[in-house]
Amino acid sequence: MAVHDECKLKFLELKAKRNFRFIIFKIDEQIQQVMVEKLGLPEENYDNFTASLPADECRYAVFDFDFTTDENCQKSKIFFISWAPDTSRVRSKMLYASSKDRFKRELDGIQVELQATDPSEMSIDIIKGRAI
Repeated sequence: MAVHDECKLKFLELKAKRNFRFIIFKIDEQIQQVMVEKLGLPEENYDNFTASLPADECRYAVFDFDFTTDENCQKSKIFFISWAPDTSRVRSKMLYASSKDRFKRELDGIQVELQATDPSEMSIDIIKGRAI
């Protein structure tokens, strides 16, 4: 599985310059390559991100989560989310599962990984719990 250069470049912008709140990646099955599907602007929030994930197709996503610790410190964690809804095609789920580790290695700086098959598995409460 090839990874389009734009995937790495946009991830570096999210990590270093904070130009994006999230990035959604899609595997183009015709050319067997991971591509950038959507870029979330810095002012977008977690609800915008979850609304951008298709209900019946797999995706990879990166989300830059800002939070405040119990000590009142502003922090940020970069989440890698593997989205594979139960309603997606079996072939698609297999393709995303088998390509995930290689793709994740291309994105240096992932701090938390999450796998979700429905929205309840990646609720904002779960994200907050994994961040702290």
